[in-house]
Amino acid sequence: MTEQPRKTGPTRRTVLESGAAAGFVLATGLPASGQQVPDGAERYGEAGTRSVDPVDVTLNINLRNYAVGLDPRTTLLDALRNHLGLTGSKKGCDHGQCGACTVLVNGRRINSCLSLVVMHEGDTITTVEGLANGRDLHPMQAAFIAHDGFQCGYCTPGQICSAVGMLQEAADGWPSHVSEPLSGPALPLTDAEIRERMSGNICRCSAYPNIVAAIRDAANEV
Repeated sequence: MTEQPRKTGPTRRTVLESGAAAGFVLATGLPASGQQVPDGAERYGEAGTRSVDPVDVTLNINLRNYAVGLDPRTTLLDALRNHLGLTGSKKGCDHGQCGACTVLVNGRRINSCLSLVVMHEGDTITTVEGLANGRDLHPMQAAFIAHDGFQCGYCTPGQICSAVGMLQEAADGWPSHVSEPLSGPALPLTDAEIRERMSGNICRCSAYPNIVAAIRDAANEV
């Protein structure tokens, strides 16, 4: 029986392994497995992220000052939840699409998952924990309870903070995409206005009719 000649050159396995290693190096900048990091090269943490010195920041949250030293890439949401124990603000999508993380900064609503904590030195930050006055609920909180404006409750802190900020925007005359008059001392807050202005806050339980009713009632008291 004639012996088959052995194949020479790279095999399919070695080609795939080499391609994967090259892609890893290009995508991450990390050395391939088994290569030593030269002295003076940039160091990386356990998760493969560059080590960065913490930055000292003083935050005014719910009328209380917090001094923290954090990685400058830390979001405001992660600082609130993971470092300050203020877990009322929820992490939903972490991409600014659901509104569960909404807080008030200088009276204006923002998605805290899209904002770096180092940007807020000297700002006045209000989370859902800071809306009540002691044991007295904020009118928006009381309205959400009275109208069952929640089911699972996960989006509720963001909905409430967003609604408080939205009412101030309307009172200041900020128009929305459905506003008929585009200016004035205060725009009429119809159900269509409320729905449009709150469209950045998603309720996966679909409690929207109750949320609209709660905001409509609270608008008369805030």
